[in-house]
Amino acid sequence: MQFMCLIYSAEGTGPQPGTPEFGPFMQGYQDFTQKVKEDGKMVAGDALQDVSTATTVTVRDGKTETRDGPFAETKEQLGGYYLLDCADLDEALKYAAMIPTSTYGRIEVRPIVVWDN
Repeated sequence: MQFMCLIYSAEGTGPQPGTPEFGPFMQGYQDFTQKVKEDGKMVAGDALQDVSTATTVTVRDGKTETRDGPFAETKEQLGGYYLLDCADLDEALKYAAMIPTSTYGRIEVRPIVVWDN
């Protein structure tokens, strides 16, 4: 069963580039990625560019509208994701707790819907 682990944090929280803490933080991500690969759980994963690069698209009454920035106007923004293949939700939650951002942000874990064609 596949689970999407969505990585949320408020901009400016956690270790920032150029600080002594940033190197170990990024190493934590490299270590986590290596672990889920070695454990055979990794399907995909990527970081997203800064929220300032986001564009939101909506269609209302046949008219397409675009808006700079993310849809949600909250402190916490989506920064990346992992798609993991786990036996069940408990296993997915165990891995999500290992994602470095879980210590100052949030990791939302959601099962993937598999559509039968």
